[in-house]
Amino acid sequence: MAGFLSHLVQHWRILPLIIVLGLGSGLPYGYHISVVSSSSLFVKDFINQTWIKRYGSAVPQETITLLWSTAISLYSLGGLMGSLVSAYLSRRFGKRRSQIFSDLLGITGSLCLCISKIVGLYETIFVGRFLYGFTAGLAINIYVQYLGEISPHNLRGFINTSAPIFVTSGKLFGQLVGLREVLGTATLWPWMLSLCGFAQLLQLIVMNFYPETPPYLILVKKDQDRCIKAMRRIWGPGDYQSEMKEILSVQEMYKKSKSMTVMELVRDPSQRWQLYVLIVITVTLQMSGISAIFYYARSIFLTAGLPPEKIPYISLGMGSFELMAVILSSVTTGRCRRKVLLLGSYGCMAMMLAGLTVTLTLSGWASWMPYFSAVLVFFFIFFYGLGPGTLTVAVIIEISNHTSRAAVFVIIGGLNWIGLYVIGMVFPYVEAVLGHYCFLIFFGNLVASGTFLFFFLPETKGKTIQQIATDFNRWNFKNKKCQQPIEFSTSL
Repeated sequence: MAGFLSHLVQHWRILPLIIVLGLGSGLPYGYHISVVSSSSLFVKDFINQTWIKRYGSAVPQETITLLWSTAISLYSLGGLMGSLVSAYLSRRFGKRRSQIFSDLLGITGSLCLCISKIVGLYETIFVGRFLYGFTAGLAINIYVQYLGEISPHNLRGFINTSAPIFVTSGKLFGQLVGLREVLGTATLWPWMLSLCGFAQLLQLIVMNFYPETPPYLILVKKDQDRCIKAMRRIWGPGDYQSEMKEILSVQEMYKKSKSMTVMELVRDPSQRWQLYVLIVITVTLQMSGISAIFYYARSIFLTAGLPPEKIPYISLGMGSFELMAVILSSVTTGRCRRKVLLLGSYGCMAMMLAGLTVTLTLSGWASWMPYFSAVLVFFFIFFYGLGPGTLTVAVIIEISNHTSRAAVFVIIGGLNWIGLYVIGMVFPYVEAVLGHYCFLIFFGNLVASGTFLFFFLPETKGKTIQQIATDFNRWNFKNKKCQQPIEFSTSL
């Protein structure tokens, strides 16, 4: 811990940048995941009142459901589109200017949501949700790449896991402001939906005073002087020749000076197993059961006999529990092996799901059984935050190199947004058919993914990009004796 604190003090200049990036990119992503449920009743009522003013009659229930579902799906559609263009924008304009562009879109979307009630047009909610989704898809991809490219070696694990802290904080913040004592009222709901615009305005202002990432400056702009100046601006005084040589070694290793396109990444045999592993990690994050747990939590707590009006506050406790786990994981990641912590969390989550299936089946056998189910829910959320909720992003950043990272995030970002949409559309039907036995699907996915990663995911802690690539090339070039990359001695 003393060594970690000394490194943090040494690189103190990077802390304000991490905070601003988290507030402007990570927090809004998590915020809009949770705040949508708090605002649903108010938005539906606003749509109904607007419909009455226009057509003189109340909106049919199936129409209002369709309009609200459209608002929900437009966010996912915007997120998918923003994710898909993130690679092009980061290659063409760099990470910093792409981040500024996403802030401008986010502020515009925030204004649309804020003025929707004033102008009496529910269509502005659709525009705002789409723009916010596009901003989220673009910003989260650029954000985590920016973090990965500005991280000094001795703080790489901590900085790469800071993104989930802000995303989880955003979820918790959305639950908090959704309470009726804060902004969850028929009068203040437009402010609740648009609140994150202030954080993006802050990021828009501050990012103008920070440089582009060092890898982009040296690999794309071919400017070593600006690269060194950027390192000193972000990390503090120092020589940083070894760090610059490591960045250049990636260019030599893959014979590329610019970022790969998605098709180049898919066709590159030296990236094949990295891509397989990244896809499995991303799909497992979506299919871990966390969405189902949050969906089912209300019925579990109702079965336990808890008053319905207290459940929003208990949900706030669930969010706090996840944030606590994410912070704990962020602090311990630098000292723990990534693979052990990730697979251990998968195993614990699988056990919680198995136990939850049993306790829900036997809920009528004993009065204390529903309370035991609630405990399992909290521990499932804790292990999710400790493992995949935090480490997925860190492992993705460490496995992907500077030339492939933008294309990697297009692929996993697309999978992530498609997964969110599919789970939101399909899970209610699956739950209606299988009931609480639907948790067995997520149990099987965790076991299968954990087994795959046990054999094919190398440990990344303390390794350079070249050393990680060498580990993967045992599978990429299993039947070939050549095409092995040079392994450099630079240590992370």
